[in-house]
Amino acid sequence: MKTKIWLALVALYIVWGSTYFGIKVAIETIPPFFHAGVRFLVSGLILVIWQRAAGYDMPTRKQWISTAIIGILLLLGGNGLVSWAEQFIPSGIAALIIGSMPLFLVVAEAIRPHGVKPNWQSIVGLVIGFIGIYVLINPAEAVAGAGLNIYGVAALLSACLLWATGSVYSKSADLPKSSLMTTGAEMLMGSIGLFIVSLVTGELNGWNPAEVSTRSLIGLGYLITIGSIVGFGSYIWLLQNAPISLVATYAYVNPIVAILLGAWLGNEVLESRIWLATAIIIGSVMFINSRSRPKVSSEAKEVYSGE
Repeated sequence: MKTKIWLALVALYIVWGSTYFGIKVAIETIPPFFHAGVRFLVSGLILVIWQRAAGYDMPTRKQWISTAIIGILLLLGGNGLVSWAEQFIPSGIAALIIGSMPLFLVVAEAIRPHGVKPNWQSIVGLVIGFIGIYVLINPAEAVAGAGLNIYGVAALLSACLLWATGSVYSKSADLPKSSLMTTGAEMLMGSIGLFIVSLVTGELNGWNPAEVSTRSLIGLGYLITIGSIVGFGSYIWLLQNAPISLVATYAYVNPIVAILLGAWLGNEVLESRIWLATAIIIGSVMFINSRSRPKVSSEAKEVYSGE
């Protein structure tokens, strides 16, 4: 069993860490919101059909509404904005900013009605984490146009906030018993929102499907099959068979994997400031997650980044 656990864990590290570069490749010749819509439409159909064939009930009307809200917040607001931002932000940097998600979860949980207020350890972790984000972004350079694209950074921070909001909402939402059916339904509803935004923003104007590169198609195929199906399958299996404290380490490892892949395959520059910010942000997330091990279990199920 230990061998299977570590194989699944390594797969999770690599798969979810690699999805940021996969997005970067896919959007080279496919519009970002449209690519995400196709990705989650196909992945969602696979999961829903699979779970229905396994004997699980389809979501009720109320559950479809709940999955629509969550799917729009997580997949349109979260993943869609990440895809859009990666037009301007290196994939490794995007992964690192999204890796700060637990910081936003603490804030979202604190402000929701009857939510859990952060203790001193969480507050210290929040302060440290946001210092790390400040170091990474370097606002003075961003505003002057010499650093990271300010709009891309804003999109990524908004993605964190929307994902955290959707995660907190999911705690009290009426959802199907099967987690995979829930995920599939969220993907389907999220894909509708992504297609609508793709049309409204006009990103398809002048786009010629015939000019989509083989490289982008491979990237999209990887995100659909490996990124969504294999990645989430490994995650669900690990939640049921491994200590949650071990499973939660994916949140620390994924940004590092993404940064290294971006540098190796995408020639993304690794500055000393990036490594400093990486250490600060990941350290703060570890510090927050260590505040209460039992709570990490329920939170981990809500932080799936589907990446």
